[in-house]
Amino acid sequence: MPEFYQPLVLGLLLLFFAIQLANRRELPLLPPAGTLGPKVSVLVPARNEERSIEACLRSLLLQDYPDFELLVLDDASSDATPSILCRLEDESGGRLRVLRGEPLEEGWHGKSWACHQLARQASGELLLFTDADTLHRPDALSRAVGGLGQGGGDMLSLTPRQELGSFSERLVVPLVNVVLMSYLPLRLVRTSPNPAFCFANGQFILFRRAFYERLGGHAAVRSALVEDVWLCMASKRAGGRVLSFNGTDAVSCRMYRNFKEVWEGFSKNLFAGLGSSTAGLLAFVLLTFALHVAPWGFLGYALLAGEYGLFPFALPLLQIALVLLGRVQVARRFREPLRLAFFDPLARSLLIAIALNSLYQARWGGGSLWKGRRYRFS
Repeated sequence: MPEFYQPLVLGLLLLFFAIQLANRRELPLLPPAGTLGPKVSVLVPARNEERSIEACLRSLLLQDYPDFELLVLDDASSDATPSILCRLEDESGGRLRVLRGEPLEEGWHGKSWACHQLARQASGELLLFTDADTLHRPDALSRAVGGLGQGGGDMLSLTPRQELGSFSERLVVPLVNVVLMSYLPLRLVRTSPNPAFCFANGQFILFRRAFYERLGGHAAVRSALVEDVWLCMASKRAGGRVLSFNGTDAVSCRMYRNFKEVWEGFSKNLFAGLGSSTAGLLAFVLLTFALHVAPWGFLGYALLAGEYGLFPFALPLLQIALVLLGRVQVARRFREPLRLAFFDPLARSLLIAIALNSLYQARWGGGSLWKGRRYRFS
């Protein structure tokens, strides 16, 4: 092993740790509700969401914001979702409108197509797109509208608290926030017009309607598998101001329920999230292995061989300590169990396997499969 290798790995980890520290000043909590804003259309696309749709809609119906409408679109669900929606619509006294989705058009990703249909039926000056597996505290909408107004934003997104059940969820889902906090200087999301610096979470995105229509709405990202980040890019290209908040005290979400869903969900998004670049994905895999898996191997070898020098032992130990410290910081910030930090090498190994599967699906496997649909584009 060349002598520069271990110092190089340590240097990269120090760089990413510095980004983490800088990001601690960014991504603030949503502010308290302030001056009331205009009417909001809360828009929920739903496809086979029988496990979560009722709790989601009930939490939205309890919002304390005085002027909002709630629209949900059933996107050709094959489970009990339609019957649940019908019952809730009857119970809501007109506060909930259920739309039946049109057949998926060629060249569209399913979620963008559903959101596009919802936006066409909305009457509010503000549009909130939120997922069917989210739960919202009663003041979530009021605080989000207040944050958009106080920050002078055109688009607002936040990081919900991720509810974690199965072991595979606990391994992989927290890495979303770890990657966000370690690799992206969040200040530049707000201050730089460069679309390369973008963050958005499709679980909760609030738009000013006039701006949403100016950038072309979801039609502008119709084929994007990670439509949230691409909406952020489109917003910046249109000259908009994008705001990001830590929403863990306002919104929660359980993205997946088991290993199969974790594997398929992240396989769908990872390659597309890296710009559908084979070189970019392979670089991500190599970087993840070198920074988060290999140090444990070097440390284990040093212990077995009884070598306790700077390069075989001390530097890998310092690298591991830096990674774990960063994981603990992120876990505290996003209200996740701290003990999950110590499964980091296993989590990163699984992430590498998902990344390679994502590449295989996109390039040679017929496209990404999600909720009964297969997408060959990104």
